[in-house]
Amino acid sequence: MAIGVFDSGVGGLTVHRRLVDRFPQADFIYLADQAHAPYGGRGGEEIVDLTRAGCESLFAAGCDLVVLACNTASGVALRRLQQTWLPGYRKTLGRPVNVLGIIVPTIEAATGLPWEHEAERRGDKVEKLDVLAVFATPATVKSRVYEIEIDKRRQDVAVFSEPCPELARLIERGAGAVELATAVEAHVKAITTRIGRPPDRAILGCTHYEMVADMFRAALPPGTPLIHQPDSTADALEAYLAKHPEYDAGTGGARVFLTTGTPGPQNALVESFWGGALSFGAA
Repeated sequence: MAIGVFDSGVGGLTVHRRLVDRFPQADFIYLADQAHAPYGGRGGEEIVDLTRAGCESLFAAGCDLVVLACNTASGVALRRLQQTWLPGYRKTLGRPVNVLGIIVPTIEAATGLPWEHEAERRGDKVEKLDVLAVFATPATVKSRVYEIEIDKRRQDVAVFSEPCPELARLIERGAGAVELATAVEAHVKAITTRIGRPPDRAILGCTHYEMVADMFRAALPPGTPLIHQPDSTADALEAYLAKHPEYDAGTGGARVFLTTGTPGPQNALVESFWGGALSFGAA
Protein backbone atom coordinates (compact mmCIF):
# COMPACT_ATOMS: atom_id res chain seq x y z
CA MET A 1 0.00 0.00 0.00
CA ALA A 2 1.05 3.65 -0.07
CA ILE A 3 0.53 7.15 1.30
CA GLY A 4 -1.29 9.52 -1.04
CA VAL A 5 -0.55 13.23 -1.15
CA PHE A 6 -3.15 15.43 -2.85
CA ASP A 7 -3.09 19.06 -3.91
CA SER A 8 -4.72 21.21 -6.55
CA GLY A 9 -1.29 21.66 -8.11
CA VAL A 10 2.42 21.71 -7.32
CA GLY A 11 2.22 23.42 -3.93
CA GLY A 12 1.71 20.13 -2.12
CA LEU A 13 5.18 19.10 -3.25
CA THR A 14 6.52 21.23 -0.40
CA VAL A 15 4.76 18.92 2.07
CA HIS A 16 5.53 15.85 -0.02
CA ARG A 17 9.26 16.65 -0.01
CA ARG A 18 9.29 16.68 3.79
CA LEU A 19 7.26 13.49 4.05
CA VAL A 20 9.62 11.68 1.69
CA ASP A 21 12.58 12.84 3.77
CA ARG A 22 10.87 11.68 6.99
CA PHE A 23 9.67 8.31 5.62
CA PRO A 24 12.26 7.31 2.98
CA GLN A 25 11.12 3.68 2.82
CA ALA A 26 7.41 4.43 2.49
CA ASP A 27 5.62 4.32 -0.87
CA PHE A 28 4.09 7.62 -2.01
CA ILE A 29 1.68 8.60 -4.76
CA TYR A 30 1.37 12.34 -5.41
CA LEU A 31 -1.69 13.60 -7.29
CA ALA A 32 -1.96 17.17 -8.57
CA ASP A 33 -5.38 18.27 -9.80
CA GLN A 34 -3.83 20.72 -12.23
CA ALA A 35 -6.85 20.53 -14.53
CA HIS A 36 -8.75 22.52 -11.90
CA ALA A 37 -5.96 24.46 -10.16
CA PRO A 38 -5.97 26.64 -8.21
CA TYR A 39 -8.83 25.87 -5.80
CA GLY A 40 -8.65 29.19 -3.94
CA GLY A 41 -11.20 31.01 -6.07
CA ARG A 42 -13.71 28.16 -6.37
CA GLY A 43 -16.95 27.67 -4.44
CA GLY A 44 -17.23 25.42 -1.41
CA GLU A 45 -19.30 22.62 -2.99
CA GLU A 46 -16.99 22.45 -5.99
CA ILE A 47 -13.95 22.20 -3.71
CA VAL A 48 -15.61 19.35 -1.79
CA ASP A 49 -16.41 17.48 -5.01
CA LEU A 50 -12.93 17.93 -6.48
CA THR A 51 -11.24 16.89 -3.25
CA ARG A 52 -13.40 13.78 -2.96
CA ALA A 53 -12.60 12.82 -6.55
CA GLY A 54 -8.88 13.19 -5.88
CA CYS A 55 -9.09 11.02 -2.76
CA GLU A 56 -11.07 8.36 -4.63
CA SER A 57 -8.36 8.23 -7.30
CA LEU A 58 -5.63 7.78 -4.70
CA PHE A 59 -7.53 5.10 -2.77
CA ALA A 60 -8.16 3.28 -6.06
CA ALA A 61 -4.41 3.46 -6.76
CA GLY A 62 -3.72 1.59 -3.52
CA CYS A 63 -3.33 4.28 -0.86
CA ASP A 64 -4.53 3.67 2.70
CA LEU A 65 -4.01 7.25 3.82
CA VAL A 66 -4.36 10.49 1.89
CA VAL A 67 -2.78 13.72 3.12
CA LEU A 68 -4.51 16.83 1.79
CA ALA A 69 -1.44 18.98 1.20
CA CYS A 70 -3.72 21.90 0.37
CA ASN A 71 -5.06 24.44 2.85
CA THR A 72 -8.14 25.17 0.76
CA ALA A 73 -9.12 21.50 0.56
CA SER A 74 -8.27 20.96 4.23
CA GLY A 75 -10.19 24.03 5.39
CA VAL A 76 -13.25 23.67 3.17
CA ALA A 77 -13.66 19.96 2.38
CA LEU A 78 -11.92 17.78 4.97
CA ARG A 79 -14.51 17.81 7.76
CA ARG A 80 -17.36 17.19 5.30
CA LEU A 81 -15.55 14.23 3.78
CA GLN A 82 -14.65 12.73 7.15
CA GLN A 83 -18.18 13.03 8.48
CA THR A 84 -20.42 12.30 5.50
CA TRP A 85 -18.40 10.37 2.91
CA LEU A 86 -15.62 8.32 4.47
CA PRO A 87 -17.73 6.06 6.75
CA GLY A 88 -19.70 4.65 3.83
CA TYR A 89 -16.70 4.60 1.49
CA ARG A 90 -14.70 2.47 3.94
CA LYS A 91 -17.49 -0.12 3.88
CA THR A 92 -17.49 -0.08 0.08
CA LEU A 93 -13.72 -0.62 -0.07
CA GLY A 94 -13.70 -3.17 2.73
CA ARG A 95 -10.52 -1.79 4.26
CA PRO A 96 -9.49 1.05 6.61
CA VAL A 97 -8.75 4.31 4.81
CA ASN A 98 -8.54 7.87 6.06
CA VAL A 99 -7.96 11.44 4.89
CA LEU A 100 -5.79 13.81 6.93
CA GLY A 101 -5.26 17.55 6.52
CA ILE A 102 -2.55 20.08 7.18
CA ILE A 103 -4.46 22.74 9.09
CA VAL A 104 -4.71 20.84 12.40
CA PRO A 105 -0.93 20.33 12.72
CA THR A 106 -0.35 23.94 11.63
CA ILE A 107 -2.65 25.26 14.34
CA GLU A 108 -0.97 23.01 16.90
CA ALA A 109 2.39 24.47 15.85
CA ALA A 110 1.02 28.04 15.96
CA THR A 111 -0.54 27.68 19.41
CA GLY A 112 1.89 25.24 21.01
CA LEU A 113 -1.17 23.29 22.16
CA PRO A 114 -2.77 19.98 21.16
CA TRP A 115 -5.85 20.12 18.94
CA GLU A 116 -8.06 18.80 21.76
CA HIS A 117 -7.23 21.78 23.99
CA GLU A 118 -9.76 24.59 24.29
CA ALA A 119 -9.00 27.66 26.35
CA GLU A 120 -11.08 28.49 29.37
CA ARG A 121 -12.87 31.75 28.64
CA ARG A 122 -12.00 34.51 31.06
CA GLY A 123 -12.80 38.16 31.27
CA ASP A 124 -9.21 39.07 32.08
CA LYS A 125 -7.64 41.66 29.84
CA VAL A 126 -4.82 40.28 27.70
CA GLU A 127 -1.75 42.38 28.41
CA LYS A 128 0.16 41.61 25.20
CA LEU A 129 -1.21 40.22 21.96
CA ASP A 130 0.83 37.95 19.71
CA VAL A 131 -0.10 39.14 16.21
CA LEU A 132 -0.12 36.30 13.70
CA ALA A 133 -0.44 36.89 9.96
CA VAL A 134 -1.85 34.19 7.70
CA PHE A 135 -1.18 34.45 3.97
CA ALA A 136 -3.66 32.22 2.15
CA THR A 137 -6.02 31.74 -0.78
CA PRO A 138 -9.36 33.60 -0.82
CA ALA A 139 -11.26 30.37 -0.05
CA THR A 140 -9.12 29.61 3.01
CA VAL A 141 -9.46 33.19 4.23
CA LYS A 142 -13.23 33.09 3.70
CA SER A 143 -13.47 29.91 5.78
CA ARG A 144 -11.89 31.77 8.75
CA VAL A 145 -10.57 28.41 9.94
CA TYR A 146 -7.37 29.87 11.37
CA GLU A 147 -9.14 32.69 13.21
CA ILE A 148 -11.80 30.37 14.65
CA GLU A 149 -9.58 27.48 15.72
CA ILE A 150 -6.72 29.56 17.13
CA ASP A 151 -9.14 31.75 19.09
CA LYS A 152 -10.59 28.59 20.71
CA ARG A 153 -7.16 27.78 22.12
CA ARG A 154 -5.29 31.04 22.66
CA GLN A 155 -6.90 34.32 23.63
CA ASP A 156 -3.55 36.09 23.47
CA VAL A 157 -3.09 35.48 19.72
CA ALA A 158 -4.70 37.86 17.24
CA VAL A 159 -4.99 36.39 13.73
CA PHE A 160 -5.08 38.53 10.60
CA SER A 161 -5.52 36.79 7.23
CA GLU A 162 -4.43 38.18 3.89
CA PRO A 163 -6.04 36.74 0.73
CA CYS A 164 -3.54 36.28 -2.11
CA PRO A 165 -5.75 35.58 -5.17
CA GLU A 166 -3.04 35.20 -7.81
CA LEU A 167 0.05 34.01 -5.97
CA ALA A 168 -0.59 30.26 -6.28
CA ARG A 169 -1.37 30.71 -9.97
CA LEU A 170 1.90 32.60 -10.51
CA ILE A 171 3.87 29.83 -8.80
CA GLU A 172 1.97 27.17 -10.74
CA ARG A 173 2.98 28.69 -14.08
CA GLY A 174 6.57 29.36 -13.04
CA ALA A 175 6.51 33.16 -12.96
CA GLY A 176 9.82 34.99 -12.73
CA ALA A 177 11.46 36.03 -9.48
CA VAL A 178 10.70 39.75 -9.92
CA GLU A 179 7.00 39.18 -10.57
CA LEU A 180 6.72 36.79 -7.61
CA ALA A 181 8.64 39.06 -5.23
CA THR A 182 6.48 42.05 -6.24
CA ALA A 183 3.31 40.10 -5.46
CA VAL A 184 4.64 38.88 -2.10
CA GLU A 185 5.78 42.38 -1.10
CA ALA A 186 2.35 43.81 -1.96
CA HIS A 187 0.58 41.30 0.27
CA VAL A 188 2.99 41.85 3.17
CA LYS A 189 2.52 45.61 2.84
CA ALA A 190 -1.28 45.23 2.70
CA ILE A 191 -1.55 43.18 5.88
CA THR A 192 0.97 45.37 7.70
CA THR A 193 -1.14 48.42 6.84
CA ARG A 194 -4.31 46.67 8.01
CA ILE A 195 -2.76 45.55 11.31
CA GLY A 196 -1.08 48.89 11.87
CA ARG A 197 2.32 47.28 12.39
CA PRO A 198 4.23 44.23 11.16
CA PRO A 199 3.06 40.84 12.45
CA ASP A 200 5.00 39.03 15.16
CA ARG A 201 4.79 35.71 13.29
CA ALA A 202 3.38 34.43 10.01
CA ILE A 203 1.83 31.28 8.58
CA LEU A 204 2.26 30.57 4.88
CA GLY A 205 -1.27 29.21 4.64
CA CYS A 206 -0.99 27.81 1.13
CA THR A 207 1.51 25.08 0.39
CA HIS A 208 2.52 26.82 -2.84
CA TYR A 209 3.90 29.71 -0.80
CA GLU A 210 6.60 27.56 0.78
CA MET A 211 8.35 27.66 -2.61
CA VAL A 212 8.75 31.42 -2.21
CA ALA A 213 9.33 31.42 1.56
CA ASP A 214 12.59 33.31 1.03
CA MET A 215 10.61 36.15 -0.56
CA PHE A 216 8.27 36.33 2.43
CA ARG A 217 11.30 36.41 4.75
CA ALA A 218 12.75 39.29 2.71
CA ALA A 219 9.46 41.24 2.73
CA LEU A 220 8.78 40.77 6.46
CA PRO A 221 10.94 42.38 9.17
CA PRO A 222 14.19 40.47 9.73
CA GLY A 223 13.80 37.53 12.09
CA THR A 224 10.01 37.25 11.80
CA PRO A 225 9.29 33.55 12.54
CA LEU A 226 7.51 31.58 9.83
CA ILE A 227 5.45 28.54 10.78
CA HIS A 228 6.28 25.90 8.19
CA GLN A 229 3.45 23.52 7.31
CA PRO A 230 5.68 20.76 5.85
CA ASP A 231 7.47 20.33 9.21
CA SER A 232 4.30 20.25 11.31
CA THR A 233 2.57 17.89 8.85
CA ALA A 234 5.48 15.42 8.91
CA ASP A 235 5.47 15.47 12.72
CA ALA A 236 1.73 14.85 12.81
CA LEU A 237 1.85 12.00 10.29
CA GLU A 238 4.66 10.30 12.18
CA ALA A 239 2.62 10.43 15.39
CA TYR A 240 -0.52 9.24 13.58
CA LEU A 241 1.17 6.21 12.00
CA ALA A 242 2.65 5.24 15.37
CA LYS A 243 -0.88 5.15 16.84
CA HIS A 244 -2.54 3.50 13.84
CA PRO A 245 -0.61 0.44 12.64
CA GLU A 246 -3.62 -0.61 10.56
CA TYR A 247 -2.50 1.85 7.88
CA ASP A 248 0.22 0.42 5.66
CA ALA A 249 2.68 3.01 4.32
CA GLY A 250 4.55 0.46 2.22
CA THR A 251 8.26 -0.38 2.31
CA GLY A 252 9.43 -0.15 -1.31
CA GLY A 253 10.29 3.55 -1.44
CA ALA A 254 8.13 4.05 -4.56
CA ARG A 255 7.60 7.61 -5.83
CA VAL A 256 4.75 8.17 -8.26
CA PHE A 257 3.71 11.61 -9.53
CA LEU A 258 0.37 12.06 -11.30
CA THR A 259 -1.62 14.99 -12.67
CA THR A 260 -5.13 15.52 -13.99
CA GLY A 261 -3.63 18.21 -16.20
CA THR A 262 -1.00 17.95 -18.92
CA PRO A 263 1.57 15.24 -18.16
CA GLY A 264 5.25 16.05 -18.43
CA PRO A 265 8.06 18.04 -16.80
CA GLN A 266 7.26 20.74 -14.28
CA ASN A 267 8.47 24.34 -14.43
CA ALA A 268 11.94 25.49 -13.37
CA LEU A 269 10.74 26.93 -10.04
CA VAL A 270 9.22 23.58 -9.04
CA GLU A 271 12.26 21.60 -10.14
CA SER A 272 14.57 24.00 -8.31
CA PHE A 273 12.58 23.51 -5.11
CA TRP A 274 12.38 19.74 -5.55
CA GLY A 275 16.09 19.50 -6.20
CA GLY A 276 15.99 17.86 -9.61
CA ALA A 277 13.97 17.05 -12.72
CA LEU A 278 10.36 16.19 -12.01
CA SER A 279 7.83 14.82 -14.48
CA PHE A 280 4.16 14.00 -13.86
CA GLY A 281 2.27 11.12 -15.46
CA ALA A 282 -1.39 11.13 -16.45
CA ALA A 283 -3.85 10.40 -13.62
